[in-house]
Amino acid sequence: MELIADILLVAGAIGAGFYCFVLGRRLKRFNDLENGVGGAVAVLSAQVDDLSKTLTAAQHAANTSAKTLAELTEKAEQTKRNLELQMAALHDIPQPEEKKPEVKPVIQFPPRPAANEPMFIRRPFEGEA
Repeated sequence: MELIADILLVAGAIGAGFYCFVLGRRLKRFNDLENGVGGAVAVLSAQVDDLSKTLTAAQHAANTSAKTLAELTEKAEQTKRNLELQMAALHDIPQPEEKKPEVKPVIQFPPRPAANEPMFIRRPFEGEA
């Protein structure tokens, strides 16, 4: 009986060894950096590092832009206040009176005819008589 138990124990140990050998090969292929999941994990890890660097740079640029925009906005507000003050000061200045130039008529029109005279009259030219 001991012999049968020893044979079964050796067979179980050989089966477990073969099972471990197959699992080891699968695990080695699984963690292969060229083709397996290990390569995908390595690539994703590198991409995460690149993205975190890019995100840090973008946050720095956004903070710088926000500060610049705030400064420019404040400067624009100050300029607006100055312009409003100058416009209000311009309303207090008296306006100079414009001198209208005297217009002298060049053409002298004859006086209007009386109500009983005809409006159009033919007059002889200087050479006609």
